[in-house]
Amino acid sequence: MATTLTPILTRSWDDPQSWTLETYRRDGGYRALEKALSMEAADILGAVKESSLRGRGGAGFPTGMKWSFMAPPDGGPRYLVVNADESEPGTCKDIPLMMANPHVLIEGVIISSYAIGCEHAFIYLRGEVVHVYRRLLRAVEEARAAGLLGSDVNGSGVTVDITVHAGAGAYICGEETALLDSLEGRRGQPRSKPPFPGAAGLYARPTSVNNVESIASVPGIVLEGVDWFTGMGTEKSTGFGIFSLSGHVRNPGQFEAPLGITMRELVDMAGGMRDPDKALKFWTPGGSSTPLFTAEHLDVPLDFESVAAAGSMLGTRALQVFDETVCVVRAVDRWTDFYKHESCGKCTPCREGTWWLKQILGRLEHGEGDEADLDKLLDICDNILGRSFCALGDGATSPITSSIEYFRDEYVAHLTHGGCPFDRAASTLWAKDGDAKETVSA
Repeated sequence: MATTLTPILTRSWDDPQSWTLETYRRDGGYRALEKALSMEAADILGAVKESSLRGRGGAGFPTGMKWSFMAPPDGGPRYLVVNADESEPGTCKDIPLMMANPHVLIEGVIISSYAIGCEHAFIYLRGEVVHVYRRLLRAVEEARAAGLLGSDVNGSGVTVDITVHAGAGAYICGEETALLDSLEGRRGQPRSKPPFPGAAGLYARPTSVNNVESIASVPGIVLEGVDWFTGMGTEKSTGFGIFSLSGHVRNPGQFEAPLGITMRELVDMAGGMRDPDKALKFWTPGGSSTPLFTAEHLDVPLDFESVAAAGSMLGTRALQVFDETVCVVRAVDRWTDFYKHESCGKCTPCREGTWWLKQILGRLEHGEGDEADLDKLLDICDNILGRSFCALGDGATSPITSSIEYFRDEYVAHLTHGGCPFDRAASTLWAKDGDAKETVSA
């Protein structure tokens, strides 16, 4: 299995004008659309299913299967909604993709819309990233002016249009049904299921909600073929993905590689640890909502099955790297503060549970409480996991339970020490005494 980098979605990122239609077309853009429009819609759906493309937004559900679960056409509207509400700590792949190469997403939206019989697609973007919002709007304008959007896409008679919608900045809107409620103008909260969006989604019509990277991967499958896509990755986790490395590596950034590459290889590609004298302590394989991994997991293949077998989730491939200067209790405490703040409050386990988790973790971080609080944390997590209305509650428990599993002694050390035994300044990129210290710019 090849584990070298595979610049596909990121191929043109270093071009001075990578976001323009001119650059995208010069690099072969919209050739996949021309090919798709000469195909039957069912054949495109079949190719995506055969490619085994799995959702790149976290859950890893097969994209083609999700499309096929939509209710059959009945003469009414059908919708494609792109989930661009990237909000989780450490997750940073969709926003740079839309910033550097918005047309690959737009081409993917047009092809995917044609495949599922959708004439009006929506891109739901996190509202704070105004620069990306403007770039997407401009890219849609360019595509429409070039005849690639509207009532006669590329002279084919196919109708597809795109609305770019900026949300109000709620993490909960990354959950697909909360996103749909927000898109309809209501408060973003998860819906009761069934019915699922495939049967009654946006405006109670059949809807497919897909991640940015999932849809952006469709043009390559159509243009290059199923064998090209399945030739990368593993048997059950096919293709490539953008791996986001942040934290204590020398060169953090986006690394596009086949699924199945290991963290050890990616850290080497990132220039190794920030300080070679400081060992890697823990890392997140899929963002802050996935169970932590440690140095013993560096050789776990980063594909859906292998990561799950090792006790975590691949998620959004947000690889946050922490060396031995970092206090795991403080890191988990800060993540929990985020989940408490972002809970929509609709269900009791998440609304009340995340609040109590934060109170107990805050006490432990300051050396207060006792060791029984660790069992109380695990008990609260057990009462949230699988009982909250959506996955936000489940995700909030993951770093807590895994950190206690791997670093229980560190929690206890806070109690015996009477506070955090770590020097917070040591985990930053700046010397605590103000001396000029060589740093690596992120």
